[in-house]
Amino acid sequence: MNKTRRKFIAGGALAAAGVLQPELFSNASAAAEEKGEKEKKDAHPGNRISVSTYSFWHFRGKPEGKTSVEGSIDQAAKMGFDGVEILHRQMSGESNDYLQSLKRRAIENGVGLTGFSIHQGFLSPDKKKRQENIDHTLHCIDLAHSMGIPTMRLNTGRWRTVGFDELMKRRGIEPRLPGYTDEDGFKWVIDSIEKCLPHAAKAGVVMGLENHWGLGLTPQGVLRIVKALPSPWLQVTLDTGNFLEDPYDKLDMLASRAVLVHAKTYYGGGLWYSLDLDYARIARILRKHDYRGYISLEFEGHEEKGTAIPKSLALLRKHFS
Repeated sequence: MNKTRRKFIAGGALAAAGVLQPELFSNASAAAEEKGEKEKKDAHPGNRISVSTYSFWHFRGKPEGKTSVEGSIDQAAKMGFDGVEILHRQMSGESNDYLQSLKRRAIENGVGLTGFSIHQGFLSPDKKKRQENIDHTLHCIDLAHSMGIPTMRLNTGRWRTVGFDELMKRRGIEPRLPGYTDEDGFKWVIDSIEKCLPHAAKAGVVMGLENHWGLGLTPQGVLRIVKALPSPWLQVTLDTGNFLEDPYDKLDMLASRAVLVHAKTYYGGGLWYSLDLDYARIARILRKHDYRGYISLEFEGHEEKGTAIPKSLALLRKHFS
């Protein structure tokens, strides 16, 4: 029998098998797809897990009694984290001696300093206020550089027409300032961040615009700003807990630009709200975009941090490591 005839007969047999037993082909297709996903997962190295010092403090207590950054670094290392993200407002100083002592403490504990979370905002019609926030951002870039921290969280800022507790009741939606629109706000924010980019590039600190409140409430808002300023020094800090409704497609929209991911947990009930986040699904989204950076825990619940933070670490290790 010649080769052509053998191929014809073999092809006919396969076609017949497909008609008589279609499940053979559907099962084979599903198996091939599952194998492809497994190979993709196996090729990904996994993500290292850090923790924000905010997880140990939550802005609670008098300044002199707050959990120190130094104490947070020590606890993070004992709990088994790979890195620590520093909250600027939690720091007790800004002298060079203090900054270098934090860097040394991290080295001695075997953890990296992975992010710097600051508070600033450019969503104001007052040019003087915007300049004050630009100056603050430039100063914080220098602090991050001095500590050897590679990325710094930015916000757009918010309209501040309601207090924060009221903002949480409104699910992050706030009235605009009378006489102004989002279009005005986008111009202020884009112009302000643009003034910070040369300094970030010089210092080697990537600014990550977070999906937060204000104009960062939606992925479209974040992307509008980031795409208006095409620079490797402006990317996204992706927060899993700041899209309060239907988060997964929104996280997917930003994942390719992420330089740091905030992973929120709410053991004991959230301080303002709780979300039932599917971290297996979020991990698949990040793997799809080949995100290889840190996952930084922001524990935001009422449970005692001594039990809730290790529990959070185990959850994140399960899905991301």
